[in-house]
Amino acid sequence: MKILVLTWEFPPRIVGGIARHVAELYPEVVKLGHEIHLITSEFGEAPLYEIVEGIHVHRVPVGWSNDFFHWVANLNNSMGSHGGKLMLEDGPFDLIHAHDWLVGDAAIALKHIFKVPLIATIHATEYGRYNGIHNNDQRYVSGKEKLLVYNAWRVIVCSNYMRQEVERALQSPADKIDVIYNGIRAEKKPRLHEFNAWDFRRHFARDEEKIVYYVGRMSYEKGVPVLLNAAPKVIWEMGGNVRFVIIGGGNTNHLKTQAWNLGIWDKCCFTGFMSDADLDKFQTVANCAVFPSLYEPFGIVALESFAARVPVVVSDTGGLPEVVRHTKTGVVTWTNNSDSLAWGILEVLKNPSYSQWLVENAYVDLERRFSWPKLAQQTEAVYKQVVEERSQVVWE
Repeated sequence: MKILVLTWEFPPRIVGGIARHVAELYPEVVKLGHEIHLITSEFGEAPLYEIVEGIHVHRVPVGWSNDFFHWVANLNNSMGSHGGKLMLEDGPFDLIHAHDWLVGDAAIALKHIFKVPLIATIHATEYGRYNGIHNNDQRYVSGKEKLLVYNAWRVIVCSNYMRQEVERALQSPADKIDVIYNGIRAEKKPRLHEFNAWDFRRHFARDEEKIVYYVGRMSYEKGVPVLLNAAPKVIWEMGGNVRFVIIGGGNTNHLKTQAWNLGIWDKCCFTGFMSDADLDKFQTVANCAVFPSLYEPFGIVALESFAARVPVVVSDTGGLPEVVRHTKTGVVTWTNNSDSLAWGILEVLKNPSYSQWLVENAYVDLERRFSWPKLAQQTEAVYKQVVEERSQVVWE
């Protein structure tokens, strides 16, 4: 099969989880014998065309824009133009696969012009991010999501929770939606003996301090203020021997102010953006990963922690309870409840043998449920179904 993939982010451009998802899924799809052409936006010094792990990567110029929606419109114009050229000169293509609404306009146009079926992966919804639609910008985005889902032959989501959300918020028929989990390359994480772990760790905490960390975006739905509100109780119970490390780009001024007002400033470290290489090392030396999301379609960050063999504490929102099995592969706490979150963190920090048992179970679960080769086979099954169904219809 020849497949055209549209995604607004792809390494080295990494904004959220989509970049890692597409970068790790499609090499496995290539190994199954399929040809993948992936169109994404230009970024820095990254080449406009290269082959990455068998994927033909095409980066298109976006041009000047005065706001985010203007940028998205320009992106779709460039993707549509380049995609059309590819499909004319390199075709025929069997499928188009669009990742989220930001590339929807180009994907829908190419579908209709070339009569090639469209598959859409919905990684999150505007309705879910904001617990409803409250203003015109959100209405616009939600409308684009509905349009993409309507035009898709099939829709892929990352959890059963997201299946229900897409069915409810985007009015998609349930029998049009396939659940395929996100995955992880567990082997990419370094082990403690592979680098000078203690020297690296001392950049963040004293030897006697336990490291509790969050990594991700600083947006409202990620729940970082809940973690900071839980910190004083954890610090007290641990006799002060704990350090909270907050990793991720974006505006953290309000979080720093909160830490200062809570009297825990000296126990917090805000690192800003951290490179993948350093993050892989950091996770290996940490004692507890915490993801206190208010909304989370899946939670690939939890898998990253599984792979790094660090115990995980999460909230019970969205897809997180599907990924982290409570008291089996991690600790699941009440959403937006700092007392519950503090309890979960202390369960991990105060019970090393229990934490190690959780880590071992979680690592086994990675291969059983979240390995990219298996997930690529599930994706291929959706592709084959759509191609077979397309062959049986006349597209006027």
